[in-house]
Amino acid sequence: MADCPSAQLLNALPHPLLSVAGDGSIRDANPAAELFFDISRNNLRKIKFPDLLPFGSPLISAIDMVRQRRAPINEYRVDLGTPKIGVERYVDIHIAPLPNIADGVVIMLQERTIADKMDRQLTHRGAARSLSAMGAMLAHEIKNPLSGIRGAAQLLDSAVGDEDRGLCRLICDETDRIVALVERMEAFSDGRPVERGAVNIHEVLEHVRRIAQAGFARRVRFVETYDPSLPPVLANRDQLVQVFLNLVKNAVEALGDDSMDGEIELTTAYRPGVRIRAPGRATPVSLPLEFCVRDNGPGVPEDLMPHLFDPFVTTKASGSGLGLALVAKIIGDHGGVIECESLPRKTLFRVLMPVYSPRDV
Repeated sequence: MADCPSAQLLNALPHPLLSVAGDGSIRDANPAAELFFDISRNNLRKIKFPDLLPFGSPLISAIDMVRQRRAPINEYRVDLGTPKIGVERYVDIHIAPLPNIADGVVIMLQERTIADKMDRQLTHRGAARSLSAMGAMLAHEIKNPLSGIRGAAQLLDSAVGDEDRGLCRLICDETDRIVALVERMEAFSDGRPVERGAVNIHEVLEHVRRIAQAGFARRVRFVETYDPSLPPVLANRDQLVQVFLNLVKNAVEALGDDSMDGEIELTTAYRPGVRIRAPGRATPVSLPLEFCVRDNGPGVPEDLMPHLFDPFVTTKASGSGLGLALVAKIIGDHGGVIECESLPRKTLFRVLMPVYSPRDV
């Protein structure tokens, strides 16, 4: 858009704005539209607007109605999701006729997806708080009796015949397994303040990659797409290592042992515009730092997507379903957001976090 004062105002809008001619060609777009569709303004001008939309999108009929009536129309919660821009992109749409341009319209998109994801974050945090109380209760009420059961089994092991020793070992193994599960749940109930400071996310991701490739991800190819100018994140380094090690391990397990072209991409970027009210703060916090873990595995089953970060939800036969719940708790405790988008051959976990500032510590 031209550099006149009015165009500068339109360019400053955080919502995608496009002007579309009567033949469907895109006349102009603001920077927010470039970001939304992940296409530069010059390339948008070479595309017909309907080609950006999913097949049968109600936005096309809404544009036709504006042209017929020569009056504005609003549509709410319309899904514009495509494989390129994301499987779920819910928007409120505002369309108005353009004066002096035959059948021209101006379209503004107000994304609902972020707001919906924020609501899910509150749900995840509530689930984590419930699990915190459960973990504390289990640690107190279960671990002590289990240690007694294990001790009794060890004493019996020396007194029974060879044919019964297997049963004693089975009791010990199963009590150890239950204790390990309870200890994992105890991590949710640790309410001690965590020391946070300036953390270089690229050092964290490089550390995670080295651990993964030295062990469980030997046969997986890693791709790193980093923004080298990224400022430090306000976080606890050890907890960030725990978060991304968990996400990478999940990605490797999703790829499976038989994958011949398994690939995990780690990306970092600066994305201004997302703000959320963090725990303990009276004002919303900006979350411009975006860290992503993407794999080319089969994807997450659609019915699990709304519950992916809930405790005890897992797609793995031997999984406890606590890993992603703990990840969501840690990111939430940092005042950040984690979200997931999944299609076959493209599952993306996106973490949004605040920038470090000396006054925050």
